[in-house]
Amino acid sequence: MTTPQLTPLLACPRCDRTPLDETANGYRCAGCKVDFPNVGSIPWLFAEPTAALGEWRARLNFSLRELERRRHELDRALERAGRRAATRKRLEALRAAVEDHAKRIAALLAPLGIDAPGASIETYLALRTRLPPDQGLMTYYGNVHRDWAWGDEENDASIEIVREVLGDAKPGRVLVLGAGAGRLAYDVHRRLAPEVTVVLDFNPLLMLVSERVTRGETVELHEFPLAPRRLEDHAVLRRLAAPEPARPGLLHVLADAHRPPFAKGAFDTVVTPWIVDILPEPFDTLAARINGLLADGGRWISFGSLTFHDADPALRYSLEECLDALGENGFAPVATCERRIPYLASPASRHARLEEVVAWRADKARAAKAPSRHQALPDWIVRGNEPIPLSPAFRSQIVATRVHAFIMSLIDGKRTLKDIAKVLAEQRLMPADEAEAALRTFLATMHDDAQRPTVG
Repeated sequence: MTTPQLTPLLACPRCDRTPLDETANGYRCAGCKVDFPNVGSIPWLFAEPTAALGEWRARLNFSLRELERRRHELDRALERAGRRAATRKRLEALRAAVEDHAKRIAALLAPLGIDAPGASIETYLALRTRLPPDQGLMTYYGNVHRDWAWGDEENDASIEIVREVLGDAKPGRVLVLGAGAGRLAYDVHRRLAPEVTVVLDFNPLLMLVSERVTRGETVELHEFPLAPRRLEDHAVLRRLAAPEPARPGLLHVLADAHRPPFAKGAFDTVVTPWIVDILPEPFDTLAARINGLLADGGRWISFGSLTFHDADPALRYSLEECLDALGENGFAPVATCERRIPYLASPASRHARLEEVVAWRADKARAAKAPSRHQALPDWIVRGNEPIPLSPAFRSQIVATRVHAFIMSLIDGKRTLKDIAKVLAEQRLMPADEAEAALRTFLATMHDDAQRPTVG
């Protein structure tokens, strides 16, 4: 669905400059000659819209296959004799919930266009799609219940911190970048009265829930608590609903925060809840990108715990380093606020924690040099017409994969661990005095992975 409030803010996420034209089913870049469809009523503004749609379809099929596998595990558990009555009751309830959950997820994600059956779960595991690979469809599934079902303690604490660092500034045109299930964006729009609030995330499950509940609908989905308090808490059907429908001007967009589909200077306020901790890129790059999204005098409000996960230890910034980087990327001295708040505290779970979050407001004092365009994958993967580089990491993985494949080929239900270790030594894949210990470690890992419970 296009809207007069959203269209002037947009620019093509592929070429970063061309305004987008409205079409009957979304938007089009005249320069790139690429159509950006709607998913349901939400604009799908990924730089590679078709590829991204294919990836999310694969991830949905992967999730549905996981739920199917989980249902079969519960069936097998119920078939085994000797179950006490309470155990059988729990397993039956879980089985029914998992089956119903799969139907609800499939219906909610129907706008992705899942018609044909997906590949086997092994195929999805092997291909491990991008976007990035550690952010699956259900990665932040708990957020939908926290945002729209568990009560207001966490949500109220978050919006009050944002209100504090915003101070007397008028929010104007707001972008919530990496909005998750959308509650903070909804509260910003409802309580701080911006002109318009754009809610952006790349996860269609989270955005479709947010879009529906903020327009006044109720969505019912199962919660599977991590540490259930009681038998009946192992699967809880939650009613997800907003306190009231959002007023006009709350606009949802499905896109990648690395390639935000907006014109330069489109916003007066950019809010990033926990995105500093999640995006796999240097903090300075993110700061420069947000600078470009802000109008002169605009402000960046960051909210999260600053838990950096970069492989390079030099990029795991402290708060002081973040403040230095903000100054170097065009932002004026900032106001900060640190608070300890509850985090993902489900009323049905014994597992919860307190999170010490830090928020800042950084005002744009000058333009920063635009960062280079984000590319998640090199051309030899994307285009497929260049040689695959034989890097040291690939060389090591090739050897490991061959050894693992050979070991798996020897598992026939008859050979013992000692038998296979002897074959490895005979094939000179490893010394005889190391083969058995190495094989035991490998098989222990395989065993542990097989025992790990799947998530509903």
